[in-house]
Amino acid sequence: MSSSPVSASTASVWLNGEILPEDAAGISPFDHGLLTGDGVFETMIAYRTTPFAFTRHYARLKHSAGVFGLGVPPAGQLLAACEAVIARNGLSPARLRVTVTGGRAPLGSEKGDAGETVIVAAGAPPVQPEHSDVVTVAYPRNERGALTGLKTTSYGENVVALAEAHGKGAREAIFGNTAGNLCEGTGSNIFIVRDGRLITPPLSSGCLPGVTRALVVDLCGTLGIGVKEIDTPLAELAKADSAFLTSTLREVQPIATVDGEPVAEVGCDITRRLREAFTALTRDQVDP
Repeated sequence: MSSSPVSASTASVWLNGEILPEDAAGISPFDHGLLTGDGVFETMIAYRTTPFAFTRHYARLKHSAGVFGLGVPPAGQLLAACEAVIARNGLSPARLRVTVTGGRAPLGSEKGDAGETVIVAAGAPPVQPEHSDVVTVAYPRNERGALTGLKTTSYGENVVALAEAHGKGAREAIFGNTAGNLCEGTGSNIFIVRDGRLITPPLSSGCLPGVTRALVVDLCGTLGIGVKEIDTPLAELAKADSAFLTSTLREVQPIATVDGEPVAEVGCDITRRLREAFTALTRDQVDP
């Protein structure tokens, strides 16, 4: 399969129930998501004509939206919108972004009553390298914050951290939390292998409950790979025998270096088995 980037002149989006050209799709400058970050989103990938693992993504979107008091279109309507945007833009595979914001509101933190803004947009997924270099960043995730575990449009912290990583020649930044434990990347979950054991931070660490993370944990059960969801000091990442990232767009991606130092084994047997199993899952199932 192949895809071509959608240009600004040809891109089509779904906005509040309508398919529109990008240059005709506008939101209010008073939109609460734009002004205050009162919004949630999901990133999905469609390997063919429909988004992969849609049910899991939709459940997380509803949960995140519920904390903000935002309404989400019914699952069937949103799935049809995703499929329509994929088809209209002629993308295969396609990267999908569903965004729900608070809509038009006063110029402050208080919400308005105009109703939500809902957008479905698509583009070509980025080309992923075989491995990623990562750096750790000094500012921690707050595992007890109001937005912990939610996928929100309040992404400023991630933007700053990822820019720092790129400035150091890395592709991802890794956060610890306020307790000094390993947490997550700016757009990924993380697994490490230490002394033959596979470990990933628990959700109580403050990490996002990643859809790919959950599928990989399920695959561990299928493959007979033991995985522990336990707190691990951030400093242990540099000492790991092997490590990998998981996300919708990365799938299962080995880590090559941490803070410029090579990982002992890039793509160990556990990583290889999970990567192959995940690729098979995307091939054989649409909505696992």
